[in-house]
Amino acid sequence: MVEVRFLGVGEPKPKRVIRVPLALVSYLQATPLALILGAFLLLPILMIGTVSFWDYDFAQMYPDFVTFNYTETLGSWVTWKTYLNTLKFAVIVWAITLFVGFWVAYFLAFHVRTSAMQSVLFLVCTVPFLTSNIIRMISWIPVLGRNGLINSALVNAGIIPQPIEWLLYSDFAVVLAMVHLYTLFMVTPIFNTMMRIDRSLLEAARDAGASGWQILTNVILPLSKPGMAIGTIFVVTLVMADFSTVQVMSGGQSASVALMMKNQMSLLQYPAAAANAVVLLILVLLMVAAILRVVDIRKEL
Repeated sequence: MVEVRFLGVGEPKPKRVIRVPLALVSYLQATPLALILGAFLLLPILMIGTVSFWDYDFAQMYPDFVTFNYTETLGSWVTWKTYLNTLKFAVIVWAITLFVGFWVAYFLAFHVRTSAMQSVLFLVCTVPFLTSNIIRMISWIPVLGRNGLINSALVNAGIIPQPIEWLLYSDFAVVLAMVHLYTLFMVTPIFNTMMRIDRSLLEAARDAGASGWQILTNVILPLSKPGMAIGTIFVVTLVMADFSTVQVMSGGQSASVALMMKNQMSLLQYPAAAANAVVLLILVLLMVAAILRVVDIRKEL
């Protein structure tokens, strides 16, 4: 049993004692978090799932139980093409951010000797995140545009006869902007994991005659997998839910699931958008479950 004592003001002795069974203590401690998650996470998901079965027209929604929102979503080749295009962005951005993020984290963790300099360099990496995502995304337009910095420099140098058209308003621009936006979400967990690696393991590997590449591939890389898995979850979920980057940087020439939902909501097709949201949520959860099956990230939590 656990005693909960309430003291009167200015009185040294307890006025009242409430005995709480020990088995209930953990439940009482978890109750506030459970209420918050239930109100702000589970309840909205249940509402989206409920609305996805409603009927609608051009003016309003009608509470009902219909399945054509899902049949239209899963039975359209346009929808499948949009999902494949979204997965393409997710895979490409994940591969680039993983490569860049790993080497940035590796440099900060093993080649910067002092913790003060590590903190300074890590803060430098976060400086762009002091501004809005939209501002950082739009800042690429004067760089990649037809008369932007890159095209102007290449034309003036005589390297190309005319500006490169595909630098902006293309899939290349979408991927570049997403890599810029989400690389830090890969760097941070990998860097945190690398900082936890026992340096005596590296010394033991060197004493055993391992080369730098062997230490990297056989010691550092396996021990960094939990951080890489966490960064993968961050990046993949963010890319799958991003619509503003696709809309702005592709100039409307590329599509994504989130952008499709945004267009449906602008047309007041909320049940159809909810059905797409449920399908996207299931897809992302399956991807996260696959990652967790491969890598155990509990040691990093």
